[in-house]
Amino acid sequence: MASALLSLPFNLPPSSSPLSAVLNSPKPKSHIRLFTSSRRRVRVTASAADQEKTKDTEKDSDSDSAAFNPFGFVTDNPSSRSAIQISESPAESGNVGQMLYRIEDKGKEYGKYFRAGEYVWFVRETGSAESERGTVVFLHGAPTQSYSYRNVMSQLSEDFGFHCLAPDWLGFGFSDKPQAGYDDFDYKEEEFHKEFDKLLDKLRVKSPFYLVVQGFLVGSYGLTWALKNPSKISKLAILNTPLTVSSPVPGLFKQLRFPFLGEFTCQNAVMAERFIEAGSAYVLKLEKADVYRLPYLSSSGPGFALLETTRKANFNGILSQISSGFASGRWDTPTLVVWGISDKYLPQSTAEEFQKANPTAVQLKLIEGAGHMPQEDW
Repeated sequence: MASALLSLPFNLPPSSSPLSAVLNSPKPKSHIRLFTSSRRRVRVTASAADQEKTKDTEKDSDSDSAAFNPFGFVTDNPSSRSAIQISESPAESGNVGQMLYRIEDKGKEYGKYFRAGEYVWFVRETGSAESERGTVVFLHGAPTQSYSYRNVMSQLSEDFGFHCLAPDWLGFGFSDKPQAGYDDFDYKEEEFHKEFDKLLDKLRVKSPFYLVVQGFLVGSYGLTWALKNPSKISKLAILNTPLTVSSPVPGLFKQLRFPFLGEFTCQNAVMAERFIEAGSAYVLKLEKADVYRLPYLSSSGPGFALLETTRKANFNGILSQISSGFASGRWDTPTLVVWGISDKYLPQSTAEEFQKANPTAVQLKLIEGAGHMPQEDW
């Protein structure tokens, strides 16, 4: 598994970013239109005696007022437009219906729906279940989805012959979003584990298999599931995931735990894409941002699922389980930690501390230039 992951071609994104273009660009012309429009309105009042001149001036003023765009300082600047992912048609960016129509079919590469127990999961699959190389199961973190693994899955299947599966956790991506308090699923760690077991049975995943885990909350639940089921895993790969009790908690999850502020924050449709960008050195391309945004645009369900998952999580307890459970003498399954060192949420020291706690079983590979989601950056 390690050789397969490390054999993937790495191409660095361009060194320049849309943000630098914004900072170095000249002042937008919309500022000029604003002040000009204001001056013309003053002239209309001052020259009221001259009726014909006043009429002409009013026409000019009305025309400019109609053309004035209060967000022109962003939308009139190509580099700004690119940086904040505004489309060429501003109406599509401001109208939810138009946005959904434009992106509703995006982001379901290799995906199918499977009912496991009471709930329907969206699962991406590449390669053949009969592959002699075995099956790799990819688990994403919050607040993202399995879409982040699409390129890695494709290459592992096409170039190396692996069978790959990547589900959207319940409450995330395109999977069902049970309603906490009304459905049997209440977004606690043990419930995620129980439903994941049902999904593995439904997909007929043969044990042992390779497991790849990345990210916060549900990503961490992938690791605690591994600790409970070591015999089902042949090799484990961990990408930028909180691994020690000293791992910091991002501001997003702190906000979600506050009453009222959490309810407001969880309904931010661009939350996922902004979380990804904030943890990386790069801005997402529009077609990628669309996919991460889509579930949160489609309904309030994903936001409230994230809210419940965050509030039900025992961060300290989870991190204690992981740091002690994978230590020497307690974990001997071959494990590869692949770490993007440009991660803005988790420092490199987190991965190094984790590896030192079990140097026999755990190998560490640092990826220069990659951020919190190496599978998306590289």
